[in-house]
Amino acid sequence: MAELTTDVRYIKGIGENRAKALNKLGIFTLRDLISYFPRGYEDRTLSRPIRELVPGESACVRAMIAAEPTAHRIRGGKMLVKARAVDESGTLDLVFFNQEYRKNGLHAGETYIFFGKVEGNLLRRQMVNPILEREGQQTLTGRIMPVYPLTAGISQLILSRAVRQGLDACRELMPDFLPDAVRRDHQLCYVNYAYENVHFPTSPEALEVARRRLVFEELFLLTCGLSLLRHRRRDVKGPACQALALAAFYEKLPFSLTNAQRRAIDDAVRDMCSGRPMNRLCQGDVGSGKTMVAAACIWFAVENGWQTALMAPTEILARQHYDNLSPLFARFGIRCALLTGSTRAKERRDILAGLADGTIDLCIGTHALLTEDVQYRKLGLVITDEQHRFGVNQRAALSQKAENPHMLVLSATPIPRTLALVIYGDLDVSVIDELPPGRQKVDTYAVGESYRERINAFLRRQVQEGHQVFIVCPLVGDDETVPDERKAVTAYAKKLQEEIFPDLRVAVLHGKMKPKEKDAVMAAFAAGESDILVSTTVIEVGVDVPNANTMVVENAEQFGLSQLHQLRGRVGRGSAKSYCILLSRDPTEEGKQRLKALTKTNDGFKISEEDLRLRGPGDFFGARQHGLPSLKVADLSCDMRLLDEAQQAAKALMAADPTLSDPAHRILRRRIYELFQVNADSLN
Repeated sequence: MAELTTDVRYIKGIGENRAKALNKLGIFTLRDLISYFPRGYEDRTLSRPIRELVPGESACVRAMIAAEPTAHRIRGGKMLVKARAVDESGTLDLVFFNQEYRKNGLHAGETYIFFGKVEGNLLRRQMVNPILEREGQQTLTGRIMPVYPLTAGISQLILSRAVRQGLDACRELMPDFLPDAVRRDHQLCYVNYAYENVHFPTSPEALEVARRRLVFEELFLLTCGLSLLRHRRRDVKGPACQALALAAFYEKLPFSLTNAQRRAIDDAVRDMCSGRPMNRLCQGDVGSGKTMVAAACIWFAVENGWQTALMAPTEILARQHYDNLSPLFARFGIRCALLTGSTRAKERRDILAGLADGTIDLCIGTHALLTEDVQYRKLGLVITDEQHRFGVNQRAALSQKAENPHMLVLSATPIPRTLALVIYGDLDVSVIDELPPGRQKVDTYAVGESYRERINAFLRRQVQEGHQVFIVCPLVGDDETVPDERKAVTAYAKKLQEEIFPDLRVAVLHGKMKPKEKDAVMAAFAAGESDILVSTTVIEVGVDVPNANTMVVENAEQFGLSQLHQLRGRVGRGSAKSYCILLSRDPTEEGKQRLKALTKTNDGFKISEEDLRLRGPGDFFGARQHGLPSLKVADLSCDMRLLDEAQQAAKALMAADPTLSDPAHRILRRRIYELFQVNADSLN
């Protein structure tokens, strides 16, 4: 096994400089290199006649050079080489930029295989900088070629050669983690065949066989690892709780809870009485009443003599929880405190003292709850709201304020249950799948740019009737382009204020503002001091503004459905009729379909299933720190059936050998420990 951990720079043909470039791709060892899977493939096996080449597509063509190539310099001193290739069906123009050697390397009358993207039209086809090889001397054509994600200093050719070297170096080193019985029962190929053919497939069928094996293995290892984590947790004692009649809590509420809320509360209370630490995810649509599930758990913990910490991702959301919960808990004599970065020094000292001596039962706050000086007398329950805004390590830091406290995670992102089991790992899942009575349905419309003036008139009318409006602009590109986007949002707000709504109050909000600035803008909007809030997606998780009844999403085609649904959840929180307008510029056919799905339903779970089907799991995995080994081959939008198969196989194996202590499972156990070692502590 040690050889698979060999530093990539010691692999033949790679060396120091190339290793540094590979490191940028996360490739440090021989195992990293052979596990750096292609993002796609180019089929260069079929050669087409020139007449059948389709502009816009990449293709292979076998053709003869008709005349000696010509070369001349163009602007900037660059060399342009042109040649013409022919076959029995037609003519193909070849253009090479900055490849002067092609002038003397290509000879009239010789036949080559060319591969590249076809340009031009059906009358005159052209390839620019195609890959070419002399017929009979092919290494880059006549086969299926992998296409890898790249970085500066690494080309497709360099990377595929490095992977070839890597596979040759470890041909004898690769242990098969899958037990033979599992491999046979599920008709899976051997590991060497899988790695060879996922990188250099001999045929489309061989690629499918290889990929199936690797996807199954990945999901199987993940499921076994989660099972080991759960099993390990069974040996840990959680804060002791005695069963209590929940009627005492329900009777004092000013409203009745839905059946779904009661089910989630029952799940949590059962966990808390089990003698082991609860580790539960409560997920439900925006406005489904997750906070009341948390409130019941807090009441139950306090009645059993334990303190609770509730952590929210923003100061304004923490304050909202405090404003909602403290009057409710006053009925039960439960003492609450709010601790954020802006809590004054004296008040902070008093809160810390109250937590340390146990006179404060519930502390609601932001990351301020994680600082070293915050100590609890008897912390028994930790609740985090909007889990994907927190890394697993932050969740773990909070839980370390006590010995194995109960953990409840609230999430308003409806995720298909199978996917939730993968993303949230060893968390048990409760789903709130019904909305409390009185919750507004938001009328949703997907329209094009031609509706702009009508929309502006509609927004003015809403404000005149006393309502407020959100306008959301997309955050385009990576971190480097964020400042431009900030400018765009600010510039758009300025245009709205000066040219379109000069008589209305327009505010602006974006992710580059300091937290205090963001909170101030949001608080002012919530207090009715501005009419229109132009924002990036920072409002996706945010404060309740019951008076805001309309949302416009600009360039809606750039968002995932689940994110659009989250944004839509910002309106419809008051008694007024609510609207969400998805404005898009020239969406693709698929884009139109996606937006149409949102106009048809307000059910977040149906939307997340559709999003998964249309876009794959990127939206869910995104930047979320879910603390699990990342999936390198499996695509959960396509591989759901294989996920089910792998989970069933893993469950059967773990039922027979819960700790994988059987010597036959030694290699499997070691591999799982390697995969989970970075995250095992924080997941426990």
